[in-house]
Amino acid sequence: MIRPGRRRAPGRGKRAAALASLPVLPLAWFVALQEHPPWMPAAYLGYLLVVIVVPGTMFWRRLTGGVGWFSADVVLGTAFGLAVEALVYPIGMLFKMPLAALLMPALAVGMWRALPRHKPAERPTPWWSTAGVMVAVGVAAAWFVRVGSQLIPLDGPQALRPDSDAPHNLALAGELTHHFPPRIPYADGGWLTSHWAAYDHIASVHWITSAPLDVLTHRMVPFAWILLTVLGAAAVGMVLTGRAVAAPIAAGLVVAGGDLVAWPWAVSDRVFADGPFSLGELTNPPQAFSTVLLLPLIAVTAVLLRRRTGKTRGELFRLFVAAGVLIAALALTKATALPVYATGLAVAWIYLTVRAGRLNLRALVLGVGVAAAYALTFFFVLRGAVSSVRFDPGATFDSLADRMGGGGSAVPVIAAVVLVGWVMPVVGALLIKRRDPMVVFLVAGFASAVVGASLLADRGDTQLFFVRTGFVFGVLLATWGLGSLERRQYWIAAVALAIGVAAIYWGRYRSPSSCTSGSCFGQGLVVALVVAAIGIGVFGLVLRGSRRTWAVIAVAVLVGTTVSPTVASVRKFASPPLTSYESIAPGGIEAARFIRRNSGSDDRIATNVHCHQARASHCLTGSYWIAGYAERRVLVEGWSYQARADDTYPDAVQGPYWDQDELQLNDEVFTNPTRQLIETLRTKYDVQWLLLDDRVSAPPRNLDKLTELRFQLGSVHVYQIYPPPPENPFPTRTPSPTGNPTQTPSFPTGTPSFPTGTTGTPGTQPPGQTQPTQPFPTGTFPTQSPTFPTGPVPTQLTTTPGVKSP
Repeated sequence: MIRPGRRRAPGRGKRAAALASLPVLPLAWFVALQEHPPWMPAAYLGYLLVVIVVPGTMFWRRLTGGVGWFSADVVLGTAFGLAVEALVYPIGMLFKMPLAALLMPALAVGMWRALPRHKPAERPTPWWSTAGVMVAVGVAAAWFVRVGSQLIPLDGPQALRPDSDAPHNLALAGELTHHFPPRIPYADGGWLTSHWAAYDHIASVHWITSAPLDVLTHRMVPFAWILLTVLGAAAVGMVLTGRAVAAPIAAGLVVAGGDLVAWPWAVSDRVFADGPFSLGELTNPPQAFSTVLLLPLIAVTAVLLRRRTGKTRGELFRLFVAAGVLIAALALTKATALPVYATGLAVAWIYLTVRAGRLNLRALVLGVGVAAAYALTFFFVLRGAVSSVRFDPGATFDSLADRMGGGGSAVPVIAAVVLVGWVMPVVGALLIKRRDPMVVFLVAGFASAVVGASLLADRGDTQLFFVRTGFVFGVLLATWGLGSLERRQYWIAAVALAIGVAAIYWGRYRSPSSCTSGSCFGQGLVVALVVAAIGIGVFGLVLRGSRRTWAVIAVAVLVGTTVSPTVASVRKFASPPLTSYESIAPGGIEAARFIRRNSGSDDRIATNVHCHQARASHCLTGSYWIAGYAERRVLVEGWSYQARADDTYPDAVQGPYWDQDELQLNDEVFTNPTRQLIETLRTKYDVQWLLLDDRVSAPPRNLDKLTELRFQLGSVHVYQIYPPPPENPFPTRTPSPTGNPTQTPSFPTGTPSFPTGTTGTPGTQPPGQTQPTQPFPTGTFPTQSPTFPTGPVPTQLTTTPGVKSP
């Protein structure tokens, strides 16, 4: 009851309504991850709040001064916290401190107290804006339950049939969990010459929460980054437009917008959904993480380039520090991110310099920071490895045509369809009224992404990641245009968006499921554009509006034609795209986890598994699951993802292994093992474990005599290598002056007395596993029974010491 004479504070009810919609976020989190025990999503959420969200927001607000909305600061601060974590974790690993991320709250408090305090001017976020963003979050959660969580099975028979992407990501996550600087975990012969910062977050969470690495890599972290992309685009939309209405527009376009090429004849390949909500975000952690980091960097760039009055030198310096942290983290994350950002920044710098008649120092400082970060990454992370991307105009469209079954005269039509779909979101720039350097920045960045994807080529089609990076620029341009409308024009835009959606779905309905000719490929696009043009004309004539009204209708219809990849993917990707064969050996996951439990982090594995498909007529050297599930380095497993294992490796993605002598030695131990061969592996290459898949080759008869069979399940056999016993294991006692022996016999170091099961209890073993029946490795022993020393008998195997997995 409100007392007489007192009135409720203005806006309190609206703020309460906005807060009432916030529980959608944690509810969506737990619903989307309902297949896992509740402690796992709860532990990750606790880590995110304590280590990332709160410190990151404190860092962000103290360095940037805030962007005008507390809700936007929290979202952008969370992304900034992830950037700080990506730089802190490897520094901690250099000093054997994998829990270094726990220092971030203390660092944030120290910086908060050290820097000058001022309360930024803020506006409350309207309840309808927050509620609209939460609707997009709900759609993202529903999409993840229906599609995203089904893409990569974690358990059951389907978990044995993934493509090569999932085990490859897991192998890199395992490498960053236990080693820094990282090496190639699946072909341990050289440094890892690829971007790895996305896996820092996975490794740090794994250490602190003990959540399984595969659950983090394939479920929790991708979903968290999808949500941050939705929320981050909403926050940046508010920063660019200065209006809260941009938040639900941006969030809606992230989950529903995309390109125009997800036709029935192309939707079976996820490369044809190049928006920020595409399935590629799930299978490529660096791409997803780069999108998360790019959004706050765009926000900082907007604050710097717009030259707000009243900024002191200290405030400018802190803004450049924030931008530098994000640029450094982005440089370590994805190779296609910084070039797109740098191109937009360069064009914006030219625009500002020409308009003002003097050199724009802010954009120049940012550009120098980008160049320095890129150079340091090239020399110290990529170690000078030359990229396999080449200049080959039009090769992208030839590759897409081959994958879609078209060719010849169909290639130009396919190129036209793809290009029209890529550039469609840019039309939102036509509705932006004011002259702003960020418009130039976004248009130039998006155009460079499309040009880069069209002129460059790579055997793995990695040039398409330029478009996936730049598509966020297009979403922000469309958001900015639609967010610039007057209040009475939004119902017009809503109807026009519906016309565009109807046009694109009618075009897809008219397009057959399989095409081989150019007319077939272009038919759907022509139908969609004709329907869109008719809708624009009819609706415009009915309204009889001004030139601005016609522009609103046209832009909204064209933006509406991009709305459909989400629904199409829900319909087409309900079943995961698995291989028809078991790329992971039956029993292989359990065997790899057995090695992980019973080994140190520096132990190394040798295996006879190299091909993605066992006994295939054409060997795709894309096997990475042993390094992934064992979290240990493998001498030689697969190598096709490493374009250059060292400087002598051929330019092709798939080719012969760089060290044929090492490969021959590795394979010979599984065909004709000898004591000398095994000793070479143990002493020269530090191999302690052998993993044999009998689908590739049967176990040699004498292998279990030269080593010890520790595990067997399905088609997998795991052997452990021990040092050979000395020729005289029980040395002669030397009498002492008192007549008592001064030396007691002892067993050689590393020789176990009793094998242990999974739990470490002698004599126990899980079902289906084979334990050795002989307690000692084979060798020459004395004919007389020696007197054994008194004392406790060891009950566990002695392996190479190292840091255990969390």
